This record gives sequence, structure tokens and C-alpha cells, in this order.
Amino acid sequence: MLPQAERYDDLVRAFRWRIPARFNMGVACVDAHADGSGKPALVFVEETGGVATYSFDQLKALTNRFANALLGNGLARGDRVAVFLPQAPETAIAHLAAFKAGLISVPLFTLFGDEALSYRLAAAGAKALVTDLAGLAKLSRVRDQIPDLTHVFVIGPDRGAGDTLSFDQALAAASDSFQPVDTGPDDPAIIIFTSGTTGNPKGALHGHRVLLGHLPCVQFVHQGMPMPGDLHWTPADWAWIGGLFDVLFPTLYLGVPVLAHRAKKFDPDAAMALMADHQVRNVFLPPTALKLLRQADVRHPGLKLRSLLTGGETLGAELGAFVQERLGVEAREIYGQTECNLVVGSNSSFFPIRPGSMGKAIPGHDVRIVDEEGQEVPPGQEGHIGVRKGDPVMMLEYWNNSAATEDKYVGEFLLTGDLGRQDEDGYLWYVSRSDDVITSAGYRIGPGEIEDCILKHPAVAMVGVVGVPDPVRTEAIKAWVVLKPGVAGSDALVAEIQDQVRTRLSGHEYPRYVSFTDALPMTATGKILRRELRRLG
Repeated sequence: MLPQAERYDDLVRAFRWRIPARFNMGVACVDAHADGSGKPALVFVEETGGVATYSFDQLKALTNRFANALLGNGLARGDRVAVFLPQAPETAIAHLAAFKAGLISVPLFTLFGDEALSYRLAAAGAKALVTDLAGLAKLSRVRDQIPDLTHVFVIGPDRGAGDTLSFDQALAAASDSFQPVDTGPDDPAIIIFTSGTTGNPKGALHGHRVLLGHLPCVQFVHQGMPMPGDLHWTPADWAWIGGLFDVLFPTLYLGVPVLAHRAKKFDPDAAMALMADHQVRNVFLPPTALKLLRQADVRHPGLKLRSLLTGGETLGAELGAFVQERLGVEAREIYGQTECNLVVGSNSSFFPIRPGSMGKAIPGHDVRIVDEEGQEVPPGQEGHIGVRKGDPVMMLEYWNNSAATEDKYVGEFLLTGDLGRQDEDGYLWYVSRSDDVITSAGYRIGPGEIEDCILKHPAVAMVGVVGVPDPVRTEAIKAWVVLKPGVAGSDALVAEIQDQVRTRLSGHEYPRYVSFTDALPMTATGKILRRELRRLG
């Protein structure tokens, strides 16, 4: 927890990590607040507009029931439980129950197509999956590619069909009394897949302590949380570390209710009305959402925001001024990544915000600019943004990928993959990616998986995928395609390639732009020179 202090330097000096010897995220987020008072934990706004409120007491009973159901169906400590759902009470219940049961949860985007879904389920060795009817339809097409998957809990049908199980019936049949599995802070709790620069994504494995590692930044940005009346919402998917660990879990840990609602597409007018109607006080809005709000010029007199967190892309002075004028709060930027999240932030109560800067290292996190050998460079010099080893928010490892884990570290630092600089006053400035990851609408997207998908089209001989500037999304995805002999490029072929990526991978990974070319720029060893493709526009 963040100590009480008015100055940033005093916060840094006073802060000490106090990681308990035994810690379980499910217990800390739910049971700690289930005192019989009926205190609200989740406020679920359905697509139809209906509202259902779940208290911490109810959430304790429901997570206990599902923990019993998971273990009662033969899952054992360390088994993986995938959660393929949108923002919904069942999403929170599934993750928190898995934590209580000593299992490892695996969040998955509902936008994932067949190949993206099957790869992650197989790579994680998921034994159980919690999904809805839409997810079940996708799963049915790839089920034979996931040999470890033995239990599928489905929300929706009255009873399980075939080898599926009814989520609701599983809850109803289980006891609401459960003794949580005794876990330590370093025991595995969750695998969140990242984007890779080449090939398939990697699974960042985090221990239960990762929640504690997020708390200093959450309290730094949402100053004073928990405060009476606080209610936290984000349009970000709960399969992203930003949705889960910037909002859902730390907010519940602090005893503050979370608003659960995610529209299929971000609508500025609807988002403003939602925040006003439900008196949202705290919000995480990625810069893309803020840009869409500004673009729509939407207003709402009933808005009562107290604090606003944003991150995933650089904000900029103009957008920051819009937030202050239109939303009535300061835009406080944060920085992190799936492997090591929420390590940098801003808040003018502690130091002046410098437009373009990410802020300063959050107390408790040692963030430095280092060279290729992991040695700190002088102020003002560009280098790698690194975080010192031993940080509670840092991943344990990449799941089943020791080589990638080793490559992530240099000396005493985890390298984020971003280049930056630090000025004389300690402000950190993002410069660029040190690899080829594309930043689009807050997502970090690896080109390798998209290229693999496009190469499966019968007309494609070679392909290179890059990010190109986009005024709303920061970057849009562009594919440069070399066609096989005798094949001519056309608008119809562009649409086929785009649809193939949408269907097999995800709606946020499809190339908005496709250009045909006779050859790709390559190194002497046959690697695509993506920087040359980016120069072509």
C-alpha cells in the first residue's frame, strides 16, 4: 500500500514492500470484504440496460461454489483454467475461483478467431475452459487441436450438451463453503499471453504477488482510493492485463466496487452516458477511447469523475487538455507491459505533469534507462527502459519458454522492449519500440502471428507486416504482400486477406491496409527489414 505523503520524494523514501509469506488473490479480492454487510463488489450493466449488483458476500459464495466445481471435476493444483468471456460477473467469478483453488487462470479475448484461440489453449495446456455460446461455437471448430482440454463450462444452456458442462448448474450443485488452497506470493496464478515479434505469442506467467505489485500505482493515480462513492470502470477487455490488473482485481482488493460493462464497439455517447448514469468516479480510458470522445465532441452534464488513468499509448498535451476541460479530471498516464505492469505514472499532486513524458517511476519500482549490457546510461541519453529484478509486479517467467525468459533480462534488469530516456529531474520519456511490436488502440500486436496467418492464403508467397501512423489508433496494421506467380492483386483479394485474419486471429489484428509488391526488403540472412517497409508508408 502507498504510504501517506504529500511529496513524491517522501513517498519514494517511505515506501517499503511488505509481501506476506502466504497470499492468495482470490481470498484478498473477495473474502477479505465479505463481512455480511452486503457491500457491493460488482455492478453489471447488461447490453439490454438491465443492472445486477453482486455484493462481496455473494461473490464469496459464488467463487467458493465454482472452486468446488473445478476441483470436484478432477482439476488439481497448477492446472490451467482458460476464461473466454467478455466483461461479466462470470468472468470475475471464474478467475477468482481458480485463484482460490490453487489453479492457474488464462484470460482470452472474445475477439480471438480459431487459430489464435487454439494456439493459446494448447500452449497453456488448458484443462478447463469457461465460455459462453459464442465462444463454444468457436471452440467447436478447433476442439480436436487442444488435447489437454477435458472440461468446458458453458454459460447459457440449461444443461450441458455432449461433453460440455452447464456453468450455472455447476454452481447450483456445489457447496458455497470452501477452504481456499494455501498459496504463497510466488505460486503461479495467471498466464497472460503477450504479442511476439516473430512467431507465436508468449505466455507471461505471474504469481499471486502480481496483484500487490500493482497497488502502489493504482493508489498513486487514483489518489485516496478507497474513498466513499468510488466506482471504477474501464471499456478495456478483461482479458487484457489493463482490464484485469489496472481495474478489476486491485479495485476489489481495495474494497471498491467495479462497474462491469463492455460494448461490442466503443461508442463515445454511450460511454459518457454510462459513466454519468452510474456515477462512475474512477475510470481507465486508453488514449484511443479519449481520441474518439474528442472526435465525437460528446458532452454530458452528469459526469462526476474523480480520477482518470490512461496508458498503452503516448497521450500528448492536446489530448490531456481535452480530458481536463471536457471530463473535468486530470489525465494521469501510466506505463507498463504484460510482463511488468504499472511501473511508471503521473499525478500533478506529487510533481508537475510534463506533456509527452510518461511520468516518474512509481514508488517501489526501480526503473532505469540502460544500455545493451544493462548498465545505466547518463540522463538525457537514449537507451532501453529496464526494471530491476525482484519487483513484485514482474512475471515469474514465460510459460514453457526458458530461452525467451532468459532473453528478457540483461544483468539486473528486465528489458521492456521499449527505448526511452530519463531527464535530470527523473521524468521518463518514451522514444520507440526496440523491436517490431505494433501499438494499435492500446493493444501491443506482434507481426509474426499475423504474417503466419496471411501466408496460409493460397495466393500469398511472402508477407511483411508493420505498423503505420494512425491519428486515432497511434498505429494501424499494414501488410505488404508478395503474390505467387500468375496471381494478380485486386480489391477482392485484399478483402479475402483481411477476412482471413479477422476470422482466424482477431478483429483487432487484421491489416487495415494491404499493398502488393514484387519483393520485400530482406537482410543477407533472409529476415524482413520491417523498418524499410515502415519507410514506404
